[in-house]
Amino acid sequence: MFLKSDSGTRFIRLGPWTQALILAGGAAVVAWTIIVSAVLLIDSIGSGSAAERTRLSFLEFETRLDTLSKERDQRAAEAAAAQQRFTVALEQVSRMQSALLSSEERRRELETGIGLMGKTLRTAMTERDTARAEVANLTGATEGENIRVASVDELGETLEFVSAALDRTAAERDAMEQVADGAKAEADDIAYEMRLLEERHDEIFAQLEDAVTISLEPLDQVFTSVGIDPQDLIAEVQRGYSGQGGPLGPVMPAESGQAESAAAAADFARARTIFEGLDRLNFYRIAVEKTPLALPLRTSFRFTSGFGRRWGRKHEGIDLAGAHGSPILATADGVVVKAGWESGYGQMVEIRHPYGMTTLYGHMSKIRVSVGQKVSRGDQIGDMGNTGRSTGTHLHYEVHVSGAPVNPMTFIKAATNVF
Repeated sequence: MFLKSDSGTRFIRLGPWTQALILAGGAAVVAWTIIVSAVLLIDSIGSGSAAERTRLSFLEFETRLDTLSKERDQRAAEAAAAQQRFTVALEQVSRMQSALLSSEERRRELETGIGLMGKTLRTAMTERDTARAEVANLTGATEGENIRVASVDELGETLEFVSAALDRTAAERDAMEQVADGAKAEADDIAYEMRLLEERHDEIFAQLEDAVTISLEPLDQVFTSVGIDPQDLIAEVQRGYSGQGGPLGPVMPAESGQAESAAAAADFARARTIFEGLDRLNFYRIAVEKTPLALPLRTSFRFTSGFGRRWGRKHEGIDLAGAHGSPILATADGVVVKAGWESGYGQMVEIRHPYGMTTLYGHMSKIRVSVGQKVSRGDQIGDMGNTGRSTGTHLHYEVHVSGAPVNPMTFIKAATNVF
C-alpha cells in the first residue's frame, strides 16, 4: 500500500494474515448490518400487525356497544308502548265495568216491573172470575120462584155494569200482556248485551294479563342474571315502601265473599292477579332506579381491561379509557360514603346503594361530590383522570354485592333488557 505526500512517498506492506483479518472484519460488519436490519424490519411488521388487530378489536367493541344501545332504545320503546296499551286497556275496563253495572240495574228494574205487572194481571183475572160468578148467581136467582127480582130494568143495568167491568179488565189484561212481551224482549236484548260485554271483558283481561307478563319477564331476567333473587329483592323493597294512611286505601279491595256467581269470583281473582303484577312491576321500577345497571360514561370510551386476573393480580373491576375530564356519572341512586384520595385508586368516589350494593369510581382528576351527599342515577360525581396507580387516563369502575366484587359488565349487559 503506497502513501504519497508532498515530502515523499511511503509504502506499507500488508501480509496475507493481515489482509485476511481485514476482509473477515469487513464481512462480519456487513453480516451484522444485514441481520440487524432484518430483525428491525420483522419487529416493525409484527408491531404493525398487533396494532391493527388491537384497532380492529376496538372497532368491534364499539360496534357492539352501538348495537347494544340500539337494542336498549328498542326495549325502551317497547316498554313505553306496552305501558300505553296497558293504560288504554285499563280505561276500557273501567268503562265496561260502568256499562255492566248500569245494564245490571236496568235488568233488575225490569224484573221488578214484570213482577208487579204479573201480580196486577193475576188480581184483574181474579176480579173478572169473581164478577162472572156473581153474574151466574144472579141469573140463577131470577129463575127460582122464591126470589123476587125488583125489576127487569135493574137487572139489565147490573148486567151492563158487569160487562163493562169485564171489558175493561180484558183490555187491561191485553195491555199488560203487551207490556210483558215488550219487557221480555228488552230483557233478552239486555242479556245479549251483557254477554257481549262479558266477552269484551274477557278480552280486555287477557290483554292486561299479557301486558303484565311481557313487562315482568325481562325484569325477572335482569335481576336473576346479576345474581339477585327477585323474590328477596321485592320483599326488601316492600319493607321500605309499605306505608299507607289518610284517605287512600288499597288499590284492589278485599273480596266480600258474597260474589253473585262463579264467573264474578273468577273475574275478581283475575283482577287481583293483574293488580298484584302491577304492584310487582312498580316495586321493580323502584329497585331498578337503585341498582347500578347504567354505564358510568356517556361520552366516547374504549374498554381497556376486564374483570378478573391481570398481571398476576386480581382486577376487581373494569377499565374504561376516554378523554381527560370526561364526566363520570353515578350508575344508580345512593349515598356517597367515600370521596377523596385512596391508595392505588387515586382520587376515588364510593357510593352505597340499597340492597347491599356499592359502586367505586377510581383515578379521577376531579371529585364533584362529598361524603354523605345523596345522588341519583346520571348525576355527575367527578371527571376522568390519571391519578393513583394508573398508566393512562381512564376510569376504574367496580360493583360490590354484599361486600364481594362482581363483574360490572354483568350489570351493564343486563341493563339492555331495561333501558
